[in-house]
Amino acid sequence: MIKSSIIHPELLSILAKCGHKTQILIADSNYSFVINSNPRSEIIYLNFAPDMLNATDVLNGVIQLINVESTSMMAWPDDFDNTIHSEYVRILPQGTEMKFQEREDFYSTAKSPNTLLVIATGETRRFANLMLTVGAVK
Repeated sequence: MIKSSIIHPELLSILAKCGHKTQILIADSNYSFVINSNPRSEIIYLNFAPDMLNATDVLNGVIQLINVESTSMMAWPDDFDNTIHSEYVRILPQGTEMKFQEREDFYSTAKSPNTLLVIATGETRRFANLMLTVGAVK
């Protein structure tokens, strides 16, 4: 039995394959990850039911296993109160760069060959998609 806070075998296997600059998408339940990600990306389905598992729980687990060099989120409308953004900032290591991309640019990033993993969550908050870029081992 593995001694880790993450015990999902497929997720552990794919995370072990990630190298520096690999991208990991934590997708909310509204994201069309099948058509808006690299066709060679591995998809891990953790979207059992609405808000199970949510994106912040997944992020908390993933950052225990990899270093995060930078992140990006899809830009949201000015009149939208994106509550998950501040939660991500609080969870990520202090000083982690976060970029904001327009919708089509975010989709292009997700479709790039660097995106190895898509984690489908049950997160119901809109604009909660988070792209992680794996950092080097410190």
